[in-house]
Amino acid sequence: MLHKIAVISFDHWNYDVHIVRALQAKGIESFHIKIGGFKYKNKWERFKNTLSKIFLGKNPKLKKRQDYILQQLQAKGFQDQILVINPELIDLEYHLEIKKYTKKYIAYLYDSVSRCPVDHLIHKVFDEIYSFDQADISKYEFSATSNYIYFDLEENITPIENDFVYIGSIDSRLDQLNELAQKLKDSGKTFVCYAIGKKAVFRKVKQFFFGVHSNLIFRKNRFTQQETLAIYRKSEVIVDLVRANQTGLSFRIFEALGLQKNVVTNNKAITNYDLYESGKMVYLNDLSDLDHLTFPNKKYPDAVREKYHINQWISTVFKV
Repeated sequence: MLHKIAVISFDHWNYDVHIVRALQAKGIESFHIKIGGFKYKNKWERFKNTLSKIFLGKNPKLKKRQDYILQQLQAKGFQDQILVINPELIDLEYHLEIKKYTKKYIAYLYDSVSRCPVDHLIHKVFDEIYSFDQADISKYEFSATSNYIYFDLEENITPIENDFVYIGSIDSRLDQLNELAQKLKDSGKTFVCYAIGKKAVFRKVKQFFFGVHSNLIFRKNRFTQQETLAIYRKSEVIVDLVRANQTGLSFRIFEALGLQKNVVTNNKAITNYDLYESGKMVYLNDLSDLDHLTFPNKKYPDAVREKYHINQWISTVFKV
């Protein structure tokens, strides 16, 4: 009998769709319910939602999005397994309804519990919860996993244009990132640092008139994954700055692994992973000595790269 698996998530960065594709490649009937894929029926419905938020302090769209999940499950029918990524975005009552459509209900946390609380769900809903945060795994007895390489493994053959590269969100890391870029500039290193988000225009204005964060490139729209990988291919070292309270490894680490790229990071947790043993990933607490870094002229072992590929990830999480 054909196995059926559903994946439910917002998938803001388009990583989760790769899970579905990897399952389908194994002959498993799988589909993705992208919560952000919910659309208003018409402009009037959107207008009513705006009025409700302004005058009533309520956002009907949050309920409609969760109703959308149930509608999709009703259309697709019962599933052998359902995976929810970032389950804190769904109310408990909806989780209980979603669970009726499956034999096994699983969650994967893209963030630490301190940043995205799931305490109200831990012992009430899921058959298994996966996390890449080592502190949360120990505290809540979650199942351990990591993020993954979502593309075919390749070798580093693209001509290098920059010594260092960073791509991330506009957030509290900007000061640290700009200071880092200045040190690279002072040492004669080439670099490109992209900060992406809705406040890009505002940040550009401050940059133009007041010179704030002058070493950064602000961009409103996200790069596609293929654009991101293309930028990384042309760079020698990928810079990884972690958010506060993060101990898991970001997707940057696995993109570097898949592309055979060097990494420098201020995430101490990386020293606990076997991929760190290659010497191509360096941990620096304050990232102040980037200009003195050296990396070995060797590659990540094939066994390590395959271990963190999405094909192994779905085997671990879904037992398929």
